[in-house]
Amino acid sequence: MNTMKIKLSTLSLIIAVAVSTDAAIVKTLKIPSRKMSKEIPATLILPDAYGENDSQRFPVLYLLHGAGDDCTIWNIKTDVAELADKYGVIMLCPDAGRTSWYFDSPIDTNYQYETFVAEECVEYLDKNYRTKADRQHRALCGNSMGGHGAMFLAIRHRDAFSISVPLSGGVDLRPFPNKWKIKQRIGAIKNHRENWEKNSVINLAKTLKDGDLAISIDCGDHDFFLKVNRALHKQLQNDGIKHRYIEKPGIHNWIYWKEAIKRQMPFITEQFNR
Repeated sequence: MNTMKIKLSTLSLIIAVAVSTDAAIVKTLKIPSRKMSKEIPATLILPDAYGENDSQRFPVLYLLHGAGDDCTIWNIKTDVAELADKYGVIMLCPDAGRTSWYFDSPIDTNYQYETFVAEECVEYLDKNYRTKADRQHRALCGNSMGGHGAMFLAIRHRDAFSISVPLSGGVDLRPFPNKWKIKQRIGAIKNHRENWEKNSVINLAKTLKDGDLAISIDCGDHDFFLKVNRALHKQLQNDGIKHRYIEKPGIHNWIYWKEAIKRQMPFITEQFNR
């Protein structure tokens, strides 16, 4: 009996080692922000292939979290580490504060997350890891507040990113003047209407020309952001901006986003490989 236990334990250990040597590496980074004068955490996911060939370079998916969450949530709630392995993609999940909305806040110097994600994270990753350091091989994806960020940053930094995939994104801020501390970042809408207009994705999207970005919008059919996502979709259609639009049964939760990121990864990697 003891011999059998030892054999089984040894076999289990061999299996565990075999699994661990064929899996993504998940690391926590501290990325310096010059603009905010502090280090900010980020979750880095390196595909297993990253360690197999020290000359190979990889595309990067910047994966943005929603309001109330942090840089660890995507790896906790979804299979992104497995997806990084499957598709051979580096993923960076930067922390952006609980309610930053990925703005450089004009009223709070502690919330300068547009610069942090679109410039400082990109610079840090390209300097320290084997990335394909060009816009063709950088994508943005995020859920909820991060969905807003994925479009907001891609539109405003088309020189850095070529792909935007908002999942259940808050792509028009104006219908939600008292929600999620947006007014603490850009001011109350009654006093700072201009800030709300110029920082809403649906308005920024009017500056796009067809082909500027590869865009795939994904939202649940019972999501509270469905109306604004449909409005963005219609506007892009009317403006002749080619994009994908997906509605699936679901609400604003991780059940939906776990499946959404799986169905979006082929689109993202297809764009990387164009």
